[in-house]
Amino acid sequence: MENKSSISRRWQRVLVKLSGEAFAGEKGVGLDPDAINYLARELISAHELGLQLAVVVGGGNIVRGSAFAKTGIEHATADYMGMLATVINALALQAAIEHYGVDTRVQSAITMQAVAEPFIRRRAIRHLEKGRIVILAAGTGNPFFTTDTAASLRAVELNADALLKATNVDGVYDRDPRQHADAVKFDSLSFEEALQRQLRIMDLTAFTLCMERKMEVVVFNIWEPGNLRRVLQGEPIGTLVHNNP
Repeated sequence: MENKSSISRRWQRVLVKLSGEAFAGEKGVGLDPDAINYLARELISAHELGLQLAVVVGGGNIVRGSAFAKTGIEHATADYMGMLATVINALALQAAIEHYGVDTRVQSAITMQAVAEPFIRRRAIRHLEKGRIVILAAGTGNPFFTTDTAASLRAVELNADALLKATNVDGVYDRDPRQHADAVKFDSLSFEEALQRQLRIMDLTAFTLCMERKMEVVVFNIWEPGNLRRVLQGEPIGTLVHNNP
């Protein structure tokens, strides 16, 4: 077993944002047990570095509020449906992580005492200090806000050193690499440059919050095994978004 005190790590406390689509794997919708188990193993590998790890999960694999709002359902109601979907994903991830023997806590911004703790900032921090992985569900608890905004808000509230946005691409490009073969990847860039280039790294509310709070953001490909751990050990994986010196 590795001696955690001797392992190199870049930050002490981080928040990882997982999209709902990650829980669906190649199926695109619903829950894929293989994908969820893979995500659990990646998070556990990162946790073994001895750092404090929080996770915000999306729910787009089950319900995407913005899409349902277009069907005639009131937008606020559709967003609440999406928040409930994130709780399903959080419980699935909790079960997968604890199957491997790592202690977790699920906290929800919408009170549902039978399945999750309410989000209480000081309690979440205490769980982190005790070495538990904290899985944060139900977004901010308010409609009209994305899970990117929830991730940014929770990262700031929990005094995280960085927000790691797990995606299916290997970083931020000047244009969509799936549509443009000549797209150029950024190893790092400032928040100001990202705004000038109109790069859609996160929604504007989330992005502005990170910029104002000087929260480093790393965008990386979670589907490359070991990438999360390598990011945390300081390897130049993905794209680092930061404030100008």
